[in-house]
Amino acid sequence: MSGTGTSEELGALSARARAHALLRIRGRATAVAILPAAVAVVLLVAGAQGLAVGSGWDTARWAVSACAVVVLLLAAAVAVAIVRARPAVSPTVPLPEKAAPDLYRLVRDLADRLGVPAPSAIALTPDCDSWLEDRTHPSAQPAAGADPDLPAHSAARSRRRVQAAPVLVIGSPFLWWMRVAELRAVLAPVVAGTGPSAHPDIAAARRFVRGLDGAVADAAAPVPGPLARVRGVPRAFVGRIARLLLRSCRGHAAEMERSVAAAASVRAQGVDYGLRIVAQEQVGLAYAGWDRLLTRVALPAWRMGRWPSRLDAGVVSALTELSRRDRLADGFASRLGERPACDLLEEPGAADEAASLLAARLFHGGPARTGPDWSPVDWQQYPEEVVDRKWRTEAARLHRVLDSMTAEPHQAATGPGRDDRDGLDGSHDPSRTVCPIDAGVPTLARVVEHLAGRTGGGEELAAGISAAVAREEEAAQQHRAADGASSPAGAQAAAGAGGDVLDLWGPDPLPLFPLQPPRTGTELLADHVAAMVCCAAVDTAGAAPGLDWLDGPALLVDGERRADLGSPVLSLVEDGDAEPLRSWLASIGVRTDKPVRLV
Repeated sequence: MSGTGTSEELGALSARARAHALLRIRGRATAVAILPAAVAVVLLVAGAQGLAVGSGWDTARWAVSACAVVVLLLAAAVAVAIVRARPAVSPTVPLPEKAAPDLYRLVRDLADRLGVPAPSAIALTPDCDSWLEDRTHPSAQPAAGADPDLPAHSAARSRRRVQAAPVLVIGSPFLWWMRVAELRAVLAPVVAGTGPSAHPDIAAARRFVRGLDGAVADAAAPVPGPLARVRGVPRAFVGRIARLLLRSCRGHAAEMERSVAAAASVRAQGVDYGLRIVAQEQVGLAYAGWDRLLTRVALPAWRMGRWPSRLDAGVVSALTELSRRDRLADGFASRLGERPACDLLEEPGAADEAASLLAARLFHGGPARTGPDWSPVDWQQYPEEVVDRKWRTEAARLHRVLDSMTAEPHQAATGPGRDDRDGLDGSHDPSRTVCPIDAGVPTLARVVEHLAGRTGGGEELAAGISAAVAREEEAAQQHRAADGASSPAGAQAAAGAGGDVLDLWGPDPLPLFPLQPPRTGTELLADHVAAMVCCAAVDTAGAAPGLDWLDGPALLVDGERRADLGSPVLSLVEDGDAEPLRSWLASIGVRTDKPVRLV
């Protein structure tokens, strides 16, 4: 126990030492700013006492005094800009105490056991992480009218009131996947960080660094208006000074945060240490399942203008499926009989909906408000309203691009005097299904015939699809942004507080964290061909759209998922070899000559 206490003390001492180094940098910057004023005072006092007289000394006094005034004014402007700069605040879903009294009680009990101050508030983030965030800056306080239970004058006073303890930000997937005891064990080292945060030197050093970071961000932001270049000069000057100071602080700040984390981890070892080792395994599993759910399941829906409103509940299904498939995760699903941490919330569904909408905004750039082109979707509706629509939309886009292309490449490939049923080797197959490429009929045969036998001949089609997708996505983003800014109705997803919990972030786009890099033309073409195949299977072979929790949209044939479509499609798109796809289509009875239903 004494070794643990010594390690914690060493970590705290190291953190305070780094904080002192940061404060010394601030002190040296202040000293440089007041140095000309100090020299001017010395010269003025010397002149008043008759020690430095003459025209030369008078000129020096006036020059130094003028320089001191200019430097002091510039220093004051820089200091005000740094103090007033709005630090970066992570977009989160506020969770008031009345929406989660049991969760607040758990966190306070945990803080009492650790002997540290309790966090001032709790918020949710749509990510598999948890941290403490300083929101003592007035700009991070609730605006007047943001809380319907808070009068406007009280809200204004709260913006001037500075809270000492930071806000505890909890990853929303943890609440649904973890059990109560596991969540407490995972949060222990995080909550323990409120102890070092309460130290005045560490708090002052953090405010200094966050102010510099905010000033740099403000200087990089575009200046609106006709005199943007003139108005941007002061910002650029402040930003340059802030960047210079930030570079000198970066090493000390990183070491201070590492020391704080080390001290908090040591302090938390006395609370549920054995359980925390097991719970860390759940953190890794939750991260894997959450990433698959976002990239494979949520992203296709977001691209269709729909946002799944129960992402956190979906991660339980995704992780249960992962534990069924992955031997390494075997046995983890047996924990589901214990009390889930989401039971600590009064209205888990409302909190899940708010976190799901925030995830769509952060990872896809969706608007803050619902509308005709941006609406929630339940998991039960996902196959019909997302999967089927996705396939038919992509199939329609594929045929529109084919319609816009000329028929000369096809005519040149077949040649005059040849039947379209003739193979590349000159053989004649009367059973081969044919649909001329310029017929404009939305059949699968039209697509296969266009790509068959062409190694790289689909580049023009891929380029056309890429251009069409880019145009449609840009138009959709502009339309959604306009609707979000003008619509008076918000997404009424409030975590038990009544009202729009995301109004704090406003209708403007949030910082975007894309889940995937832009798809290449070949990838888009393969997706569109696969979508056309799925449409044909649904319309002619009795297949059905489905949802796979780990892989997203799925084709169900006789109630079973067919996951073997990718390879035949790639053979057609990349190599021009249509035989693997034709064999696959024949195995389930797909009619390629029948038109499919498009949107």
